[in-house]
Amino acid sequence: MKSGAPISAIILRYFNPIGSHPSGLIGEMPNGVPANLIPYLTQTAIGIRECLSVFGDDYDTPDGSCIRDFIYVVDLAKAHVAAMARIVEGKNAEPVEIFNVGTGKGVSVFELINTFEKCTGVKLNYKVVPRRAGDIEKVWGNVDKANNVLGWKAVHTLEEALSSAWNWQKVLREKGIM
Repeated sequence: MKSGAPISAIILRYFNPIGSHPSGLIGEMPNGVPANLIPYLTQTAIGIRECLSVFGDDYDTPDGSCIRDFIYVVDLAKAHVAAMARIVEGKNAEPVEIFNVGTGKGVSVFELINTFEKCTGVKLNYKVVPRRAGDIEKVWGNVDKANNVLGWKAVHTLEEALSSAWNWQKVLREKGIM
């Protein structure tokens, strides 16, 4: 690329990435106590952590827990491919474009826990603790632009994402890593 040539960029605004590669070879492995919900959940399910804390059950949501947009990492990877294709093909409408990458649907923390228990058969030990300062009650992405402009859409289910995260945690245990 010569100096002064226009540069195109795409920014992908993720919501809450979850899950692991279906092969069981790639996944999230935080050092120390996990800061993200899913590794904490899977570590609790396998016995590394004693109890999962649910931060608040008094939000103005159907079940009182926070609502988030959880996106499977496989769908997220495909969003990256679609974004790169747009740049390589020179289709950017602006020098910098921004896309929300999520499912466009909110799932509560209690819904996520129940779904995990149903798809894995593992009963989670959890307790409700006070809200964390600054936690937003409900948030999910408007992904219409990514769907329409990139031709991308999240297609995998919450069950697939949670099952993959659980499989990854079991692989770590089998290999003596965690």
